[in-house]
Amino acid sequence: MNREELERLTKPELIDLLLGLQRPDKTSRTSSKPPSTDWKGKREGSRPGGARPGHKGHARALAETPDTHEDHRPAHCQHCGLAFGEYATGEIVGEYDEIDLPEVKPIIRRHRRLSCRCETCGRATSAPVPEAAQGTPFGRRIHALALYLKSTQLFSYQRLQGIFGDLFGLDISQGALMNMFKRSVPVFAAKRDDALVALRRAQVVACDETGMRIEGCNGYQWVFCAPGAVVHTAVFSRAAQVVRDTMAGHQPDVWISDRYTGQQGHGRHHQTCLAHLDRKVRFVEQHGTDLIGMRLKLWFDRAFGLARDIASLAAATVKNRRRALVRYLNAILGTATDCELAHELLGQIRRARDQLLTFCDFPGKVDATNNVSERALRPSVIQRKVTNGYRAKWAADAEADLRTTVDTARLTGANPFRTILGVLSA
Repeated sequence: MNREELERLTKPELIDLLLGLQRPDKTSRTSSKPPSTDWKGKREGSRPGGARPGHKGHARALAETPDTHEDHRPAHCQHCGLAFGEYATGEIVGEYDEIDLPEVKPIIRRHRRLSCRCETCGRATSAPVPEAAQGTPFGRRIHALALYLKSTQLFSYQRLQGIFGDLFGLDISQGALMNMFKRSVPVFAAKRDDALVALRRAQVVACDETGMRIEGCNGYQWVFCAPGAVVHTAVFSRAAQVVRDTMAGHQPDVWISDRYTGQQGHGRHHQTCLAHLDRKVRFVEQHGTDLIGMRLKLWFDRAFGLARDIASLAAATVKNRRRALVRYLNAILGTATDCELAHELLGQIRRARDQLLTFCDFPGKVDATNNVSERALRPSVIQRKVTNGYRAKWAADAEADLRTTVDTARLTGANPFRTILGVLSA
């Protein structure tokens, strides 16, 4: 519509046009926006914080193997006032733990290279140059701690430098910290190759991606989650070719993702993340002009209930409940609506109809949501906000390899710091 057509409109027509262009604000509950962007209400009238009346308190359990004991004896009898002897017998009536950390400071081992003179020939022979003199002066434990804080606790180089100085009295330049990461690149790249082998054998793969900055340009952090491996990839593309390059021709039975086009067609079957659509449904329920949003909300609640209980249900029960969900969804999709929001949502659900209940065909093996991928990407999102991206592509690749190693080991309950230390010590 051009300017002349707008000038010919009447005032009521202009009002209707503006109202039609307006869309209600979305929140973290009705879209993929983060909770930090939600409007914060006033404290008045909100529920008070703290424990509810009648809540039973919990205390920290005593340590099973305390390092030391300290006995506290009464000095005088509270009945007759006589003093107790130094070795008076007593029984334990209460035990309490005091927990503290010892002072942590670096251990410096000086390596001295000696030269010895032979008593027979009179010539001097020098000891070979020790390994400590051929590389960095910092040991593997400092190296592992730096990698752990940088990748798992999301420290920037500046904050990482500060914590080594403040807590340990150790002066490490940011360049030395960066060199630690460079030296670790080959070992974590090898671990990523092992994770890729496991990923390319998996029959169920969940995938997601998020934006990142690499060398001042827009890039993407991809994650591929399987029961035996988690693989992170940092690239400049969001196209489906990234998936094809990562999977190397392997096609799993089920692919779990959102509705993004680049995520489609990579598995024999596809499970669309119901959580993504559920947020859109809640938005339509709140701002729509008919009952489509409410009916869809009830349908998704039933689908989530089936997904939650499916591992404990009989096959016949799952089949009957799935059939009921299909009938109910068909009835909703066949309903006419004049609401623009509901009409748009129904179109999205129609296109994803065959991908909504795939989890019913693989009980206990396929999730109804893609939450596992979103949780795996969350540290990358937080780090993007903290550091604003990577100045070099090698750093993004090294971070992805390290996250791959740590997240894959975490599937078996391994401790992240011990995983990093073990890889560096191997």
